[in-house]
Amino acid sequence: MHVLLEYIPLIVFLIVYKFQDIYWATGALIIASAIQLLFYIVKKQPIPKQTLVFFVLILAFGGLTIALQDDAFIKWKVTIINLFFASALVIGYYAFNKIILKTFLGEAIELPDKVWLKLTWSWASFFTLCAVLNWYIAFHYSQETWVNFKVFGLTGLTFIFAIGTIFSLYKYIPEEETASDESNQAEK
Repeated sequence: MHVLLEYIPLIVFLIVYKFQDIYWATGALIIASAIQLLFYIVKKQPIPKQTLVFFVLILAFGGLTIALQDDAFIKWKVTIINLFFASALVIGYYAFNKIILKTFLGEAIELPDKVWLKLTWSWASFFTLCAVLNWYIAFHYSQETWVNFKVFGLTGLTFIFAIGTIFSLYKYIPEEETASDESNQAEK
């Protein structure tokens, strides 16, 4: 449910863009993101930090896009978000001696610190690649190409990279968990 909720503003952005223009789509993105925050407030659930960061950036860059009628601001938002995540992973480790991915996922899966560090570098590199790709496509191709890349390309790349990450970590899952998962699947 949480994952689906995260993609609703993006879907709203795409639909409005297809029927209107980038400015209407940006306004719809801001409104959909605000509604997303309201959902958490109404449900009395804590707002995920990532959702709050996205909203602030969408509000800032989206507001500038609409106010100045310049789509460059909304295009830069994607690059900045990806660089933010890459920087957070690297700075977290070097400045604070903290493996951020372990902090968030350590309860779900147990891994040696060496593997957590490798995972950190992999994701930091991936986010950096996404930032560079977004910048390149945003400022070297048409607006429509960029919108399609933002919605489908980056989402697809992230999905594929996440699946690859899961497969690479499969060997670290204890055998009893794997065996119980397989027996649960067989029973269904």
